[in-house]
Amino acid sequence: MDQSKSFPAGDAARNTNTAPTKNIVDTMIAAGNFTTFASAVNAAGLYDELVAKGPFTVFAPTDEAFKKLPAGGYDNVLKDVGKLKAILNYHVVSGYFAARDVKSGEMMTQQGSPLTAAVSSPDVRVNGARVTRADIVATNGIIHAIDTVILPKNWQLLAAAA
Repeated sequence: MDQSKSFPAGDAARNTNTAPTKNIVDTMIAAGNFTTFASAVNAAGLYDELVAKGPFTVFAPTDEAFKKLPAGGYDNVLKDVGKLKAILNYHVVSGYFAARDVKSGEMMTQQGSPLTAAVSSPDVRVNGARVTRADIVATNGIIHAIDTVILPKNWQLLAAAA
């Protein structure tokens, strides 16, 4: 897959000139548009796991992606640490997969169930969520920004009761 045709110009190449100095979580925080995901990682007690040796590939929903959730859905899941942990782990795959290495098909997540990647020019999708920025390199893996929070099959986040 030709990366230059798949992602906005410069996004993939930006990190190739210097070695990364931050782990996955700190890289997400520094990027500035993954604050909700990074906060959820801390709330779920996953920080130590995601700063470990790895490597990990994280399909990280942006802050904008979290705004698409049903009203109160995110707040509800924050109250259930087990479910929150499962949802976050569903965004993490063991191994280092740059965008050019992602192939169409299933990838096993840290949560234990597969997500489905669909690769076609000009984009990469996981469970329908589009990779909006690829190949954000960290010391222990790589991050791909996605435009939607993804869930395992048959899971849903319900809106808060009125």
